[in-house]
Amino acid sequence: MNNSPIANIFRNIADILEIEGENLFRIRAYRKAADTVEGLSEDISKIAEQKNLTDLPGIGEDLASKIKEFLDTGKISAYEKLRKKIGPVMLDMLTIPGVGPKTAKLLYDNLKVKSLKDLEEKAKAHKISGLPGIKEKTEENILRGLEFLKKDRGRMRLDTAFMTAQYIVAGLKNLPEVIKISPAGSLRRMKETIRDLDILVTSKKPEVIMNAFISLPRVGEVIAHGPTKSSIVTKDNVQVDIRVVPQEDYGAALMYFTGSKEHNVKLREMAVKKGLKINEYGVFNVKTNKRLAGSSEKEIYGLFKMDYIEPELRENTGEIESAIKGTLPKLIQIEDIKGDFHAHTEASDGLLKISEIARIAAKKEYEYVVITDHSQSLKIAGGLRPRELLKQKEKIEAFNKKSRNLKLLIGSEVDILIDGTMDYRDEVLKELDFVVAAIHSGFNEPKEKLTMRIIKAMHNKYVNLIAHPSGRLLGQRAAYELDYDRVFAAAKETGTAIEINAHPERLDLTDINCKRAARAGVKVAIATDAHTASQFDNMIYGVSVARRGWMEKKDILNSLPLREVEKFVAKKRR
Repeated sequence: MNNSPIANIFRNIADILEIEGENLFRIRAYRKAADTVEGLSEDISKIAEQKNLTDLPGIGEDLASKIKEFLDTGKISAYEKLRKKIGPVMLDMLTIPGVGPKTAKLLYDNLKVKSLKDLEEKAKAHKISGLPGIKEKTEENILRGLEFLKKDRGRMRLDTAFMTAQYIVAGLKNLPEVIKISPAGSLRRMKETIRDLDILVTSKKPEVIMNAFISLPRVGEVIAHGPTKSSIVTKDNVQVDIRVVPQEDYGAALMYFTGSKEHNVKLREMAVKKGLKINEYGVFNVKTNKRLAGSSEKEIYGLFKMDYIEPELRENTGEIESAIKGTLPKLIQIEDIKGDFHAHTEASDGLLKISEIARIAAKKEYEYVVITDHSQSLKIAGGLRPRELLKQKEKIEAFNKKSRNLKLLIGSEVDILIDGTMDYRDEVLKELDFVVAAIHSGFNEPKEKLTMRIIKAMHNKYVNLIAHPSGRLLGQRAAYELDYDRVFAAAKETGTAIEINAHPERLDLTDINCKRAARAGVKVAIATDAHTASQFDNMIYGVSVARRGWMEKKDILNSLPLREVEKFVAKKRR
């Protein structure tokens, strides 16, 4: 796929332009174009063959020509010139969580940084803290960010793994020789980041499957090609391992290769106590070696007198005990979702018109979507001034007068300012149907202050949802620290929901904190934070976080019909 490399180049160009102090609108144009390209559901080369690239949102003649240049040559000459101008070290520094373009330039100009290793050595030697314009904790944060980069290297986001697995499965499942096929490993458990992919197949002719697998168009390199197991690396640099097993072993193999290791170890310990052994081939009586189960996972769990355990729960965090007692939760499903609380239009940093969002929502059979463009302080994202917000309200009200089955709610993603107050005054907030509050600055503040900001925001009677509560960006920025016990207590007290941000870059609230929120009686909302059409499909990733967090339909705000959501908002405003 050409989409990701082009999107990454456009984002890098935006960062370089910001380093150089270029026009804000030009910077924003490149970032919007990156979102457009990354959000396409098919390879941009196919779109370029079928229609004008300028038909895509945010793509003008200049950007279209750059895309065509990349498709023809594999690079963009304007970007290569910019890279040479600022040097590769500056771009490397921008990968450090918390280091923005201004800080990168300051470090480069003052310290003549030659590499990330050189920067780390200078930080450890305390050569950063004395620089003009550098805050007291910057040095410590840079070292923490560099450590974070090392730890996260080699892992891919959930969406990359999910879409790659879908491609592999789709390429093989219609072969007449395939009986069953499924992803396994940490992808099947829907972990937020994944190292490599495991695919499991049953077939009587494994050699046909192996040959078809290594011949798929996106295969970049064949690492191994055996009679029942093969490994490849895709052109997107994702390693995929595939195994073919006999049909009678499929359940045992699927359980074994799904994991987690901790879950499987616990089952093995239980088996030993019963005089049994369990492995990837089945469950056997130790004395007689008689095979007792293995063709399906339900059969294996049933042998241990347990309810079936959904893959997302298999982490040895109490699911086995609950399965024995029959107290496992009935997990939330994508079909339970009735709306989306977080979506951006072209009025701020989104790419869609209000009417386009409405069409997407109608296809998903949603009852409601909240339009949440950014508030005025977030200028880089085109935040709306109050009068612009009220104009948008008029457009949405006009739409709602004509709409039968879908209601668009006027909202805003409002900045929580440094002192915990909101970026709009209450007289503006009260005009909105639903208010999403979020921190977009001051990530390096102490835990106590960040916690105070969120709690103070929740005590505003117009605030209904706290978005991406820890501010993390997977592989890019570590979460800031919060006192979650106090945050959840305040959410319960004030009737404020907490967001699971379904964007695969965030997936925040985490699964662990979902459990804590549910125990505290806090409503959680799964929202896509969509800026493009395809990002509305990210809801599946947010649902997976809720499922890993043991959450049921009753825990999720947007499993409620519109009238109940309106009651939720009205109750807090009394």
